[in-house]
Amino acid sequence: MKILRQFGLIIAITFAGEVLKALLPLPIPASIYGMVIMLIGLISGLLKLEDVQDVGDFLIEIMPILFVPAAVELMDSWGTMKTLLLPSVVILIVITVLVIAVTGRVTQFLIRRKKGKHE
Repeated sequence: MKILRQFGLIIAITFAGEVLKALLPLPIPASIYGMVIMLIGLISGLLKLEDVQDVGDFLIEIMPILFVPAAVELMDSWGTMKTLLLPSVVILIVITVLVIAVTGRVTQFLIRRKKGKHE
């Protein structure tokens, strides 16, 4: 019964995100609305982590399976995507290097800032 209650709570939050998407004229996906609702609930204490943890852990465990249909669709669209392969790979490499560099710089800044406060 605990699992059903947790799953029902997650579905209700997801539904609330869908309702917000339908009501608000913003280009924001319903899943983002749902995640924000979940975050606000957890931060405010209205929702406790134990209220969704078991089902959340289960959904994270099966997440790779949920990507199979998208991967199959990509393979099915190979003829169309073949011309975009080189630009996509170049963009992917550049963005990856950029994210690593920015993350490293921010981490260094935060470490130096923390050391400065303790000295």
